[in-house]
Amino acid sequence: MAGGFNTEMSSDTNKQYNGRVTKFVILSCIMASMGGVLFGYDIGISGGVTSMEPFLRKFFPKVYRRMKEDTNISNYCKFDSQLLTSFTSSLYIAGLVASFFASSITRAYGRKPSILIGGAAFLIGTALGGAAANIYMLILGRVSLGVGVGFANQAVPLYLSEMAPAKYRGAISNGFQLSISLGVLSANLINFGTEKIKGGLGWRISLAMAAIPASILTLGSFFLPETPNSLIHRGSDKKAKLTLQKVRGTIDVQAELDDLINASSTSKEPNHLPFQQILQKKFRPQLVMAITLPFFQQVTGINVIAFYAPLLFRTIGLGESASLMSAVLTGLVGTCSTFVSMFIVDRLGRRVLFIFGGIQMFISQLMVGGIMAYKLGDHTELLTKGYAYLVLVFICVYVCGFAFSWGPLGWLVPSEIFPLEIRSIGQSITVAVNFIFTFIIAQTFLSMLCHFKAGIFFFFGGWVFVMTAFVYFLLPETKNVPIEKMDRIWREHWFWKRIVGEELECK
Repeated sequence: MAGGFNTEMSSDTNKQYNGRVTKFVILSCIMASMGGVLFGYDIGISGGVTSMEPFLRKFFPKVYRRMKEDTNISNYCKFDSQLLTSFTSSLYIAGLVASFFASSITRAYGRKPSILIGGAAFLIGTALGGAAANIYMLILGRVSLGVGVGFANQAVPLYLSEMAPAKYRGAISNGFQLSISLGVLSANLINFGTEKIKGGLGWRISLAMAAIPASILTLGSFFLPETPNSLIHRGSDKKAKLTLQKVRGTIDVQAELDDLINASSTSKEPNHLPFQQILQKKFRPQLVMAITLPFFQQVTGINVIAFYAPLLFRTIGLGESASLMSAVLTGLVGTCSTFVSMFIVDRLGRRVLFIFGGIQMFISQLMVGGIMAYKLGDHTELLTKGYAYLVLVFICVYVCGFAFSWGPLGWLVPSEIFPLEIRSIGQSITVAVNFIFTFIIAQTFLSMLCHFKAGIFFFFGGWVFVMTAFVYFLLPETKNVPIEKMDRIWREHWFWKRIVGEELECK
């Protein structure tokens, strides 16, 4: 078997899990993470094409005329259009609905089928978007992409966390956010290139290029192994052992296999449906985190940058090409910062990154809001180039803070805290909450920018302050804790032990 790193259990037990991070598991996780690339690509591509003038002329002529001809409208309101935001947000309402179907499929049939369905839906959405002849066909393509995102976001984080050894789970699971960042960066680069194509066909190429990662995900999913956790949960203990030996690179996997079998046996004892189980008092901390972490991830305001960065940069005075190039820069900063996070998350832990990232985002948002409030009026001249680029610098600082903290950890922590009996429904709730608030922000941001003006950054900054305090007081550290032993962190936490401590001790 391929070489790798030795892995061991956390200090709460005397046992060690044998094995290493093999090339086999790395390649499997890279293939699965293509779902993240597609998610990121769809996030980044929408902001770019909606700033392209040929795209606006064809599908949103009112917005185009307002941008070019209306001198009486506020600088903050030029792109305020519910139809325009529907193009972006329709993906997420479709993903919300799809995530509930994905939960049942992921639980009953495994993680691999959900990844395959997600890839196929991505291909259909890409074809519809690239060939769109009217607004209805365009939005139908986004809906199909949303179905793909719903299945991929349900299955991929679970797949990565279950395939990864406990000691390196943070780094491997953060590969999902790295993939999202790479997808956003790729979309921004493609938008910057296609904007220069004459004839107004650049936006079609931008939308159609998603077919490349979609094809890789769809075809590659046929060759992915199912996770040992899922195989055991569905009664294939013998196959699970063979898979575990293959992904760990050793035949001596009995200790880890026994713990997985015990966890699966425990998960099958209650005679409740998964949703009824997660409502039990003993799972209260996991339920709270499944709701609050994705909610907080969205109210950081990151999707304001991800969806509408080119429009935002045009609002403050940059030209079409400069705005797209600025979006490329923010994408590059996000990708590099996420890559750094992969190397430090299992050394420093989750809490440290959450807190320091929150502080960095809070300060940078106050600076952006302050500059815009001071220098960008409703009908006055736009920002000078000096101030516009200063705003860009602070936005990059903000993106950096998000990309090494709330970006990857908002997916990592929920994927690793659920016991097996509620893992699928827990991930489904996480994805659903994420989609609900992504949809709300995507649909309302341009109106919020119009009404709040520069205050929008103070609004999101306030939420960053609240969520950083939440992590400091209520989120225990999950670094190096095996998934099947994760219940111990709640009974040792100063707050959560009051709720679950007695019940867990009686187990």
